[in-house]
Amino acid sequence: MKDAYEPIENYGVIGNLHTVALVSNAGSIDYLCLPRFDSPTVFGALLDKEKGGYFSITPQFTHVSNKQIYLTDSAILVTRFFADEGIAEITDFMPIVDDNGVFTIVRKVTAVRGDTNFDLICQPRFNYAETPHNIVSTDENRIVFKAEDGQELHLWSDIKLVSDKQDVNETFLLKQGETACFVLQNSIEESGFKTDFHHYCLNCYNRTYDFWKKWTSQCTFTGRWEETVRRSAITLKLLTSRIYGSVMAAATFALPETLGGIRNWDYRYSWVRDASFTMYVLLRLGFIEDAENYMKWVEANCIADDMHLMYTMDGNHPNAETELTQFAGYKDSKPVLIGNNAFGQKQMDIYGELIDTIYLFNKYDGQITFEFWQMITKQIDFVCEHWQDPDHGLWEIRGEKRAFLHSRLMCWVALDRGIKIGESRSFPFPRERWYAVRDEIFLNVYNDFWNPEKEAYVQYLGGQTMDASVLLMPMVRFITPTDPRWLKTLEAVERELKLDVLIYRYRNSELNIDGLGGEEEGTFTMCSFWYAECLAKAGELDKANEVYAKILGYGNPLRLYSEQLSKRGQQLGNFPQAFTHLSLISAALALNKYNNDK
Repeated sequence: MKDAYEPIENYGVIGNLHTVALVSNAGSIDYLCLPRFDSPTVFGALLDKEKGGYFSITPQFTHVSNKQIYLTDSAILVTRFFADEGIAEITDFMPIVDDNGVFTIVRKVTAVRGDTNFDLICQPRFNYAETPHNIVSTDENRIVFKAEDGQELHLWSDIKLVSDKQDVNETFLLKQGETACFVLQNSIEESGFKTDFHHYCLNCYNRTYDFWKKWTSQCTFTGRWEETVRRSAITLKLLTSRIYGSVMAAATFALPETLGGIRNWDYRYSWVRDASFTMYVLLRLGFIEDAENYMKWVEANCIADDMHLMYTMDGNHPNAETELTQFAGYKDSKPVLIGNNAFGQKQMDIYGELIDTIYLFNKYDGQITFEFWQMITKQIDFVCEHWQDPDHGLWEIRGEKRAFLHSRLMCWVALDRGIKIGESRSFPFPRERWYAVRDEIFLNVYNDFWNPEKEAYVQYLGGQTMDASVLLMPMVRFITPTDPRWLKTLEAVERELKLDVLIYRYRNSELNIDGLGGEEEGTFTMCSFWYAECLAKAGELDKANEVYAKILGYGNPLRLYSEQLSKRGQQLGNFPQAFTHLSLISAALALNKYNNDK
């Protein structure tokens, strides 16, 4: 059992493009789903410190300080421990494999300075801690954990391992300069494994580092914040399925948006919106192959028939929300939810976000077949018929449907970008109708969502509420960033939604907009990055640079971000979150361009 919950910002993430693990700066793997992102947990101490399970390795230091770094241009995580009596480090990584049924974590432990005793605890808890297990096989260097449903975990090491009936609790000594390796797998790799364990671990390290160096070498971005942009790109890649090409919205589920609150959603799915925005920025960074794989996934799963809001990584429908009553929740934040009931919602904005990404894919010489175009036209025709329908909007409100500005804006984007794709490819499409509907939507947004009393574009038709999604208006080129109406709207965002350099998505505590009660939320980090980008586009470059620098300062030491920030600057919500990182990249691209043009 763990003593306490770590702050969310105390974690780094490693992964194999099928799943991820969260590793604390205290050397504990507190979150791991196997074998996929959306599988049940094997280690879930992040969500229940007593029952969830974890795998920790810690030096027996007193008054220790901890630091984490990533090796340059990789997802190889190094956790270092500093004390008067010594320095120790753990290098954690997951080798990249094509088979999503095969999983390996390698943990290399080194006594850097001083002879050091380490405590090792490995307590897997299968199937969200609901399926009992036993240790069924042991030898000096291997422990096999077997659950009652047949799942297995194999823990290997080059030191002797000692266990009880369920768990491993081991203390071992490394002299200065010595290294021990621990390999956790869900299947046995025989080749060279038993005969030369050290060589196996070294080979895994080299292959993993080579993969990440080769992948990041595709990045075409140079300039300010280059290292930060690359780190966010790697984080987005870690959330991408190697087999399917889909992108998870976040690595985790049920991390609270407010400590002790009820907004504890499962983000281990591929939202069309989030994944499309992700591919949009990866395309701009030069990662063409990832975009191609995503487009294949879209063509196979999303637009051949009626498009849904979200999908599992392999293109199926998410499960309905279920509460894991056996978990206490992160810092007692309940309910702990898996599945997502937003699947059945109507959100008209997803068409614009997807087609905008397809438009950029086309600009980068991506292959758009006529068959694919016919699927696209079907979706745009749907927008022509339904753009006036009220919906649940970008924020997936669980209250009444409304005519949201953001949904109308992205319907305009769907028509505008669809027209541009069709014209550039000389594909047939109903030009007269598409042009007419596009212009009708434009006039509806420009005129009807303007609130003359507030002197701003408001969240929904006839409303008084400001919404940070309005910041996308100049970013999708609906409105000129120096248009008088837009500048007034930007002032209203600053007046009503800004806290220092951070932006709330809306003020839910005042109006209960999302139908879940007046629970106060944190600021939304992606909206804060949108704000910095809008400032740059409006010509306030010095202010934009300052705002952007301050927002970056809210990241954890590894430059990872969750969805929200508390008033104390703590990370809140699922972690790391794709939307936040892609917004960071988008703002960096814009600011870099305007700084260079200055």
